[in-house]
Amino acid sequence: MSDHSSTPLDAIVVGSGPGGASAARELALRGARVLLLEQGSAAPLAGTLGQMAGMAAVPGKGAFLHRDGSLLVRALALGGTSSINFATAAPPPAAMFAAHGIDLEPALAALRAELPMAPLPDHLVGPMAARIAGAARRLALPWRRLDKLIRPQSCRRGCWRCVYGCPYGAKWTARDFVDEGMRSSLQLVSGARVTRVLREQGRAAGVEAVVHGRARSWRAPLVVLAAGGIGSPRLLRASGLMTAPAAFFSDPVVAVMGSVDDLDERHGPGGAEVPMAAGATWQADGLALADLTLPRPMYQAFALQAGRPDRLFAHARTLTIMVKIRDAIGGRIGPRWVDKALQDADRARFCHGNEIARAILREAGARHIFASHHFAAHPGGSLRIGAMVDADLRTATPGLYVCDASVIPEPWGLPPTLTLLCLGKRLGAHLAARRPEAGAAGGCAPAAPAAGEAPGATDAPPAGRLAQAAAPSPSPWPARS
Repeated sequence: MSDHSSTPLDAIVVGSGPGGASAARELALRGARVLLLEQGSAAPLAGTLGQMAGMAAVPGKGAFLHRDGSLLVRALALGGTSSINFATAAPPPAAMFAAHGIDLEPALAALRAELPMAPLPDHLVGPMAARIAGAARRLALPWRRLDKLIRPQSCRRGCWRCVYGCPYGAKWTARDFVDEGMRSSLQLVSGARVTRVLREQGRAAGVEAVVHGRARSWRAPLVVLAAGGIGSPRLLRASGLMTAPAAFFSDPVVAVMGSVDDLDERHGPGGAEVPMAAGATWQADGLALADLTLPRPMYQAFALQAGRPDRLFAHARTLTIMVKIRDAIGGRIGPRWVDKALQDADRARFCHGNEIARAILREAGARHIFASHHFAAHPGGSLRIGAMVDADLRTATPGLYVCDASVIPEPWGLPPTLTLLCLGKRLGAHLAARRPEAGAAGGCAPAAPAAGEAPGATDAPPAGRLAQAAAPSPSPWPARS
């Protein structure tokens, strides 16, 4: 999946997570010639701890340790974090985007019609999720099954590999959209670390990258940054289009755990099931809870982190509830570091959520209840709609767009995959509808020296000046001479 040619390009998309893959696929299906650059590997998912660690546990690449000792993770791989997420599909909050003049309903309706999106059938709900759900409902909590991006016919009862990368094709990931785009006019280059956006005469003209140690450059009249809540603001800064470090949200999570001695395993063994089968959300309070059965090594890491070595070998009978909060935007994303601490309101939300989780576990008959330190996996809000991009996800630099979690306009607290797919589909359709006929593409450039400067590389306006970004424009494409 790493071949590419010298065919002239209409657009370059940087990053193959849900936002980037959706935009790239939409453009390709509508006839545009698209190059998709992914920093991570395109190796098939094997469902192993080693592969997952290579995607999301390498310090400074996939894992970032904050000063307060908490961990932020992202996945550098084809499909982005969708490769190792829990496959939960939460619809975008319509009011949040409507406030910026964005209607995602048409994209959402189209995606619902084509994606494998539904709650898990009974036979795939594991004994731990069932035990937790029963306790939550007895407490009159609004616990319900969650929509999952899972193909039930391919999913295996008693499997725990969602978070390692499903090797059976049961879990939908953004890789599916990449594969579909490549059957049209999408080219993929993996192992491509994009270092900056090229500009000519004040507008985006392509990108420079390092591919397996070799400096390369490609040119196209449109560039879409989809490198994630950390990667996209870093690229803007490296390109001279942003000066200050970006603040962000991260949707921090605590795992609250407790052991039972009488687990009903008629529907599968304890400790091996699809996580987040069901849960409850209090959107106004910025709080969400769900069952969260994890593979044994991850559970044991949490137990050690919490100072509970006595629980190391209780994995198969330990119920786990995820407590996720909507955290305030803060912290900073630097060129080589990321740091964010909880604010007082965040701590109050965690306190409330932990109380609910402990009550559920007690109702379920659990003992030895303890909680992990907080961690996070949804960095976003770093290039927000209304501040750094406009309603069409356009930056202040003509021809340059952003389509990933960084553009989410407010603190979040939800699984972002479906929202990013909607944003990508909407952006791809918007750009393709305004694409000139064949001949307008900018074309591929041959490999360029890493130190080479693009014309006009220092004179473009900084991103974030929405007076420029929002100015009327008949087309995102450059005018043909």
